Amino acid sequence: MKNKSITSRDVDFAKWYTDVVQAAHLATYSNVKGCIVMEPNGYAIWEKMQQVLDHMLKETGHQNVCMPMLIPENLLRKEGELVKGFAPEVAWVTMGGNKELEERMCIRPTSETLFSDYFHEVLKSYRDLPIKYNQWVNVMRWEKETRPFLRGREFLWQEGHTIHETKEEAEQETRNILQLYRKFFEEYLAIPVVTGRKTEKEKFAGAEYTLTIEAMMYNGITLQSGTSHYFGQKFSKAYDIKFLNRENNWDYAYQTSWGVSTRMIGGLIMVHSDDNGLVLPPKIAPVQIAIIPIKQTELVNQKINEIEIALENSTMTYMVDCSEKSAGFKFAEAEVNGIPLRIEVGERDLQEGLITVVRRDTREKRQVKTSDDLLLILQEMLDTMQQDLYIKAKERRDQLTFDAHTFEEVKTIMERQPGFVRAMWCGDEACEAKMKEIRGTKSRCILEDAKPIDDVCVVCGKKAKHLVVWGIQY
Repeated sequence: MKNKSITSRDVDFAKWYTDVVQAAHLATYSNVKGCIVMEPNGYAIWEKMQQVLDHMLKETGHQNVCMPMLIPENLLRKEGELVKGFAPEVAWVTMGGNKELEERMCIRPTSETLFSDYFHEVLKSYRDLPIKYNQWVNVMRWEKETRPFLRGREFLWQEGHTIHETKEEAEQETRNILQLYRKFFEEYLAIPVVTGRKTEKEKFAGAEYTLTIEAMMYNGITLQSGTSHYFGQKFSKAYDIKFLNRENNWDYAYQTSWGVSTRMIGGLIMVHSDDNGLVLPPKIAPVQIAIIPIKQTELVNQKINEIEIALENSTMTYMVDCSEKSAGFKFAEAEVNGIPLRIEVGERDLQEGLITVVRRDTREKRQVKTSDDLLLILQEMLDTMQQDLYIKAKERRDQLTFDAHTFEEVKTIMERQPGFVRAMWCGDEACEAKMKEIRGTKSRCILEDAKPIDDVCVVCGKKAKHLVVWGIQY
């Protein structure tokens, strides 16, 4: 039976998304315009993401730090491209208490300026390099249109900032981080991604180039999910980040930055969830198993206690719902919250030596003998579900990935059923802008090692330079 509080995904996708966010108690709107309250279920997912990614980053030699929230205007203005790129989104602090500040300060929209200022102070010699830092913080960008997790004025993210001795080392860091993000999305979030380079128009303000991972949502709209930027020496020269090199001469450091945000939660919802609520891949679910008594009797409580003891000695996470709600209500609650597996423990089943395990994604019920190795069965079911969610999402993405050879073909595809459109591009920004006339279609990324599908640009017919993935974005 469908959850009545959730609009059908195929009827109104935007309303469905909001309904799932609220029904699963991930977030709610606040009286601070453009900002949300992340509720316990939503924040728990972010904590799990943070835990996994933080471990991956530390394994690759990155250390956590924390920069100030406020940036003096003079510091922000040292790198012109960055200022120009972020100016429309900057929130300014002009008063301290009841006194006007001598210099206004912005609430960080990103932290390149703060890290660059810090690196200028601490870097002395090539022996200090590389410096590989990361921070988990909030940022503020004055967005005009907001949507929970996908686009907000304040959001949480991870942002890494590194400096290196050589161009080659910094570029390798940029590529390594992109692959780390890809691994996280595909192996933990079960979301397949396309990787490539942003066009000049779409790259990060101030970067030499930007690498990106792009994901497709169930409705064919794309989500920029993580970016890795190579700065070269642009910020180093603007902020005078110099070091004594191996020849005892002064040289400028090579710099990178990269990040992912709570937008990933929005991606999880829109790729995997259904009309009954949230669906979470087991590897990122804060609670993997819900144990629910049909009715609390001595026999039922005894079996639940045995299951708990077994699970305590495993790596699986679980919760027991012994609240006074009806069993049916508990089932629905576990389902809408996206808990991957549900164990139903009832007196009648136990008398036959059985318990029932239900998968959240397929709603498939499996009766398990109490004499069987329950831990092995549960782990196998979790592993299978993780793999199945990735395969299902990849099949959906492939189904909505199209090759287009003319501008009219792009238009037909985007108006019929949006998706990833692979089409050739000459490199001219005028042609890139022309594509935007088709429902806001933008370049998602340049496929750097892909085989061309045509010789000419899909817009102007001139000689093509790049195979580009295009899409409508959130």
